[in-house]
Amino acid sequence: MPTTLSLKVKPQARQSRLEQLADGTWLAQVKAPPVDGKANKEVIALVAAHFGVRAAQVTIKSGAGGRMKLVTVDG
Repeated sequence: MPTTLSLKVKPQARQSRLEQLADGTWLAQVKAPPVDGKANKEVIALVAAHFGVRAAQVTIKSGAGGRMKLVTVDG
C-alpha cells in the first residue's frame, strides 16, 4: 500500500536530512541546488533511504517544480 507524504523542500542546505514536523508534514533539507532536477533527485534518494526502499519506489506525484511536493512511497 503506497504512502503519500506532504513534503516541504529546502534546497542548498548545509546537510541533507528528512524530518517529520509536528503538523504531520515532512521537511526535506537537501544540499543540491534547485537546478536541472538535482534537488528532486536528492529528495527521492533521501526519502528512499529513510523508509528503506529503492529510489525507484519513490515518486514525486505533484510539485516537482516547487518547494511543496506530494511524494508517494511504494512498499
